[in-house]
Amino acid sequence: MSDSFDPDDLITNPSGNRHFADVLAADVSRRNMLGGTIGVAAVGFFAGAPVAQAAAVPATSTASVAGGDPKRPLIGFKAVPVSKDDTVHVPEGYVAEVLIPWGTPIHSDGPAWKKNATNSARDQAVQVGFNHDGMHFFPFDTRGRMKSRGGKHDNNGAGLLVLNHEYTDPAMLTIDGLEGDMTLEKARKHQHAHGVSVVSVRQQRDGSWKNVDSPFNRRVHVNTPVRFSGPAAGSPKLKAKTEPRGTLNNCSMGHTPWGTYVTCEENWNQYFGTTAKGHEATAEEKRYGLPTGGTDYRWEEVDERFDLVKDPHEQFRFGWCVEIDPFDPDQVPVKRTALGRVKHENCHFAESNGRVVVYTGDDQNGEYIYKYVSAAPWRSMRARGKSPLDEGTLYVARFNEDGTGTWLPLVFGQGALTKANGWADQADVLVRTRRAGDAVGATKMDRPEWITENTKTGHVFCTLTNGSSGPHPANPRKPNPYGHIIRWMEKHGDKTGTEFDWDIFVIAGDPEKDPMVNINGDSFGSPDGIWGDPHGRIWIQTDVSNSTQHLKEYEHLGNNMMLCADPTTREIRRFLTGPKGCEVTGVIATPDMRTMFVNIQHPGESTKAIGEPTAKNPQAVSSWPEHDPKGRPRPSTIVIRRKDGGVIGS
Repeated sequence: MSDSFDPDDLITNPSGNRHFADVLAADVSRRNMLGGTIGVAAVGFFAGAPVAQAAAVPATSTASVAGGDPKRPLIGFKAVPVSKDDTVHVPEGYVAEVLIPWGTPIHSDGPAWKKNATNSARDQAVQVGFNHDGMHFFPFDTRGRMKSRGGKHDNNGAGLLVLNHEYTDPAMLTIDGLEGDMTLEKARKHQHAHGVSVVSVRQQRDGSWKNVDSPFNRRVHVNTPVRFSGPAAGSPKLKAKTEPRGTLNNCSMGHTPWGTYVTCEENWNQYFGTTAKGHEATAEEKRYGLPTGGTDYRWEEVDERFDLVKDPHEQFRFGWCVEIDPFDPDQVPVKRTALGRVKHENCHFAESNGRVVVYTGDDQNGEYIYKYVSAAPWRSMRARGKSPLDEGTLYVARFNEDGTGTWLPLVFGQGALTKANGWADQADVLVRTRRAGDAVGATKMDRPEWITENTKTGHVFCTLTNGSSGPHPANPRKPNPYGHIIRWMEKHGDKTGTEFDWDIFVIAGDPEKDPMVNINGDSFGSPDGIWGDPHGRIWIQTDVSNSTQHLKEYEHLGNNMMLCADPTTREIRRFLTGPKGCEVTGVIATPDMRTMFVNIQHPGESTKAIGEPTAKNPQAVSSWPEHDPKGRPRPSTIVIRRKDGGVIGS
């Protein structure tokens, strides 16, 4: 909501748990992790070595674990340069086209978007939401069936694009921003611009894509009915004044093996405040970073749901992973409480020994990385009418100094999570997930963001955007303005187990500013989105805060971008740069990798180095994508194709 700081950089974790920097410093001489391969390549920069020392490690040292063939490079495009332009740049031979910008009617007969921001809250409820984020493409079936759960008959030219909408910008969304008196109509428009859009898309004969009408098209937003499931569903903390409604601050997501979409509620805390004077935050409110007074959004002034004093339990209904069936427009979204209540960035789904495994990060400075494992093979559970996301074990990660790690169970009655220590039951553990992580001794991390895996090796990657958690930031640097990417391998490849080995895949940043940067290729900072494609490439997206973009440490790195990494050679090449003030986030492709969808979030947002948009001048920073002098910037999904129809990235 402001360009002065990023609230995710604040620390609300008062526990004495170890920071990741402490772990790294404890044993810089280690040599043997992931079977003696990845660790060898990492040793140089664990010790704070300059890039030259890290680069001296033979390139073949990681080939056996990365599973690649150095003779057949994964990356085949010419890198694009750093950019400060108000447009999207992609490599030579590629084309990028805007598909569904904010305000696009969900159905063709719906209300059209108005460039003067005069659309009503009712209009917004049936239009594509604001600030596109994580998304997934669910292909239709080439054999004529309307529903595909994955397989050889996937359709590469038609399907459902399901995407999140993280937050809103008052200067863009309404004609007067948040100036003057707050109204319920204004709050409702913001609420309806959050959530999820389900949009049917189809490729045209000329290769371009467009959104089309479909019975599956729908919106899920802050006022959509939802239900709770799992161990915490009956918790007294979830008994608020109204029926359960809504999902908000939908950052990234996951998609299940059985073909559903799971949206993640991240910075939900910023919507809850109070008009009451002298409110003192409870211990739980402090731990989750809720304010003691009013909020920037001001919903609490007109909607009691978001007033902490008038309805103190509504806050506990947010911070969950929410399952949506894109092929059932009548389905009520389900908040799966077994996955815990934190500020979820994304949830990456994997399968191991027939069980479903879900990785998720809590995106705030000094928070933790989690893993959930279903109680039984997911197919058998579904056959018995049970959700694999309701019965299982939630773990939190501890990273050890010898290059190993342990998943610590968050189970009532085990270890520190007992009645004697103040825990009531498993529902209590899941509602207070951060506290549970504190209690068992998880490792503090620097803003755990997206998690993905190398589809060829099973190695798991997590982006750590940046951080400054006091004198011991959870990263190899003090402070860590650029972030890094950590990688781990579960013991024996068993993702249901509790032991793993880890290293750092890359330390991001500008090598001209920081000798610890060890990028083999194009420089970048603040990694956020990350996706492992079917060919083994790792796609990295950046979210440099607009409070620092183009300034100081970031003066040479330009606008936010997307890059492609070869996990074998660690080469990283810049693939895309975005317009002014934006974040590049959300990436998925058709099964044949010949069409890629990428989201451009908050173009034109208030930027310290460029300017501050207002309701009267929304184009102070950017006019992308239409560049209409009477319009305003619009978050959008873009479609990227190779002009020759080839595989993206090759």
